[in-house]
Amino acid sequence: MLNTCPFTWKVRALLDHLDLPHERIQVNPMKIKKSVAFAGDWGKTPVWKMSDGEVVVDSTPIMRRIDEVHNEGKLWGDVENERRDKWINWADTEIKNATIPILYGSIGSALSTTRSVAKHERFGLMTGRLYAWAGFPIMWGIIARKRAKNSGMKPQELWHHLLDEWINEVGNQPFFGGNEPDIVDLAVFGYMKSIELHNKAFRLIQEHADGMAWFNRMKNAAAKQ
Repeated sequence: MLNTCPFTWKVRALLDHLDLPHERIQVNPMKIKKSVAFAGDWGKTPVWKMSDGEVVVDSTPIMRRIDEVHNEGKLWGDVENERRDKWINWADTEIKNATIPILYGSIGSALSTTRSVAKHERFGLMTGRLYAWAGFPIMWGIIARKRAKNSGMKPQELWHHLLDEWINEVGNQPFFGGNEPDIVDLAVFGYMKSIELHNKAFRLIQEHADGMAWFNRMKNAAAKQ
């Protein structure tokens, strides 16, 4: 895992919700491919390794497999579920694509985020400093700008638009899954938790009152486990 990886946080949200004992192995961001070489050509985080040696890659398949093996598939639900499939895909495209712009959409937020990443990840001392100060112009000037341009919205506007869509779908229920969170709730929650690490970026999301009310319900639901 990487501690700041949004896909890792999706899996962490599920593991915490299930209170499932497991080992978290944080890898050096500069040595990911070497660290997860046992997973073949994947070369990314997260990677989940079962106690019997089975290896699963990619966050949503990992979540589904964990739920299947350790929770009787209760969070994933029916095999044929158009609403779940639509919104898990929405999370893994729309929410995923909004994370980089909110984290790196301005010079200030980009520098704040790269410094935060350097603090939370297992870089070497000099490598972490180099990433913090040399990485933010690339993340802001190239990657974040391109993604923001594709959306046609400013990062905060995009997130508020997406949270409007999400809260409208959740409706009058506490969660997407009804009275209890399901796999889609945990996926969206995981993406937001990964941004919460970075205060400057997360403040922009916190201004969405209804979205934060749902986010806090998710935190309380996890705390009850």
